[in-house]
Amino acid sequence: MTATATDLRTYATGKRKTAIARVWVKPGSGQFEVNGVTGDSYFERETSRMIMRQSLELLELLDKYDVVATVAGGGHSAQADAMRHGIARALITIDPERRPSLKKAGFLTRDARKKERKKYGQPGARKRFQYSKR
Repeated sequence: MTATATDLRTYATGKRKTAIARVWVKPGSGQFEVNGVTGDSYFERETSRMIMRQSLELLELLDKYDVVATVAGGGHSAQADAMRHGIARALITIDPERRPSLKKAGFLTRDARKKERKKYGQPGARKRFQYSKR
């Protein structure tokens, strides 16, 4: 997560479940590019688009930065959450003064919830086979 003088892009990684977002943030006009297409065409759900933009909207920087991201793994919802996490991390690399507001909103915390593995001797992670007393 470094920013150099020659290249004004800032890199950060965001994660959620099995989704990983590699995010580059640079000064611009508020364009989002995800896996080579615009953010609005990649995320079909309005909810996912809103989640993707939340970090910038909180700081009122939506029209000041362009975001280019490569996302892999998970579903669209987890990918949007991973992007939000990555954008928030990139923004505090640019300016550490933004950390308290992003931290309070919970955008810097990596959501550690994952799918629990299935256990042997039962049909799922927690569910048990039906028990018959007689």
